[in-house]
Amino acid sequence: MKIDGIDKTIIKRLVKDARTPILSIAREVGVSGAAIHQRLKKLEKSKLIEGYSMILNPEALGYTTTAFVGVYLDSSSQLSSTIKRLKEIPEVIESHYTTGNYAVFIKVLCKNNKSLKDILNDKIQPIKNVLRTETFISLEQQVKRQINI
Repeated sequence: MKIDGIDKTIIKRLVKDARTPILSIAREVGVSGAAIHQRLKKLEKSKLIEGYSMILNPEALGYTTTAFVGVYLDSSSQLSSTIKRLKEIPEVIESHYTTGNYAVFIKVLCKNNKSLKDILNDKIQPIKNVLRTETFISLEQQVKRQINI
């Protein structure tokens, strides 16, 4: 997908704040609002833009513990059934099939450390094919950003 300077400006503005008015972007780049809409549709159709979302603050909702959990599986042939079960756990917010020691690396948001322990002991470790887990608690997130264009 080739993108030009106008596309880059549109993307940068919307990544910074997805609620930026189209007309504000149009005035900045010197084209009509309709032209911005057409470019956005083109970027969406090409799948460069996957969607628009609201970002919630987990701490404001009482989720104060973020952990990363490496999941060791008995057999990688059971990966899809394991992922299906992990998707049923609301606190699991990301899952990655990885190389290295773990078959799956997940990100978990919990209310506190006790909640994390309960999720590990009662929901993740009992999943058939999970041999064991290794957990890393995040003390603080220093970098959170989109890919730079």
